Amino acid sequence: MQTLETALKTIIQDADRLIFRGIEEKYLSDALGRRRGTAEALVFPLNTQEVSSVLRYAHENHVPVTPRGAGTNLVGSTVPVKGGIILDLSRMNRVLELDEDTMTITVEPGILLQEVQAYVERRGFFYPPDPGEKASSIGGNISTNAGGMRAVKYGVTRDYVRGLEAVLADGTVLQLGGKQVKDASGLSLKHLLIGSEGTLAVLTKCVLRLLPKPETAVSVLVPYPDLNTGIRSVLTILRANANPTAVEFMERKVVALGEDFSGVSYPRPDAGSYILLTFDGHQSEVEANAARVRELALENGALDYIVLTDPAQAADIWKVRGALVKAVEAVSEQEPVDIVVPISHTADFIRFINELETSSGMRMISFGHAGDGNVHLCVVRGSRDEDTWQRELHTNMDAAYAEAYRLGGVASGEHGIGLSKRRYFLRETAAENLAAMNAIKDALDPLHILNDQKSYIKGDTDHAEPF
Repeated sequence: MQTLETALKTIIQDADRLIFRGIEEKYLSDALGRRRGTAEALVFPLNTQEVSSVLRYAHENHVPVTPRGAGTNLVGSTVPVKGGIILDLSRMNRVLELDEDTMTITVEPGILLQEVQAYVERRGFFYPPDPGEKASSIGGNISTNAGGMRAVKYGVTRDYVRGLEAVLADGTVLQLGGKQVKDASGLSLKHLLIGSEGTLAVLTKCVLRLLPKPETAVSVLVPYPDLNTGIRSVLTILRANANPTAVEFMERKVVALGEDFSGVSYPRPDAGSYILLTFDGHQSEVEANAARVRELALENGALDYIVLTDPAQAADIWKVRGALVKAVEAVSEQEPVDIVVPISHTADFIRFINELETSSGMRMISFGHAGDGNVHLCVVRGSRDEDTWQRELHTNMDAAYAEAYRLGGVASGEHGIGLSKRRYFLRETAAENLAAMNAIKDALDPLHILNDQKSYIKGDTDHAEPF
């Protein structure tokens, strides 16, 4: 019987695309590097046939496989908890076709989001999904149904996936969807794979929908006396059909952290919170929408309405927003959370978090997407030892997730479930839903080869603690 090393060397001919000893730590973890798995092999395929052959071998020999792309995930989805093979798709990173007639681009899964965006924008097109990590891979974005700041106007990754080529755990290659706009032909297997976190199949080609590049864009900073006033104003703005591209919320105490980290100062430091908006489209449309929102914002308690006409100032303002997580990390280890609630309950949830912070003594930094209810939290470790940190973190997260579900929300809006949210997701999700998900897993991957023990998949442990 062939050994794992011998078998993989038969499939992958290039020695530099196979590693069996001394696998770097970054491949055994995720972007945070706090949970670590083990693996017997690290494989870098270059095409669909190699992916299929590796999976066929793994299936026949019951070898676990953990797919990964750029490794930017924050919930442990790429941690190889069961050993076996790490299937790294980062070298499958080509643009295969730009079809201007159907306004689609076909790419391999390892290409980075920022590379796709730059490529299409140079040619007058626009790929709207815009998660915060621009160095994430397109395959990873699809596997987590990544969102981002522009979701309020343009939707999330799922809305821009026209077709997929995917390889099942036994090596079977599927062609799903295509360049066509409509498809009412049978079950939508494409949508089943989007957001599945690598548990059902490995993506090898992605057909993405494009839009014409917007003519112009402008950002606006709106200071409010407090968060409640700001969030209520956002609901008025959304109902007014002003069509903002992004609507971000930040409390003043959070902005202060970003200012210290980036060296940039926000105007109106007397504000209790800020709403940061972007409008894009034709010049006349952008101007009309921004003017309409100005009127609504000032009528609904805004302290000011600052149109960021200076590109350098706009870049600085967004720099602070983009640096918030790094600003927290510079001070202390933190647990990133991306709970989502109905937009009408965003202020309620933030108020609950602020009360939880006070009662627990654990610092919680909150900001996020006011336009879609996606609340980002940085739960700060501070000086706690490991045992205290883990105990208090999970106690407080139990409370936070329970409140989110009580308000009609869910555990993740963008990052996925992976390992770190598994205990909360399994607790809050209906048993009937979990049974249906696991039935699908059993049908497509009966031996549980692919990314087992992650997200919804049943098992004897929830891996809530770090490895």
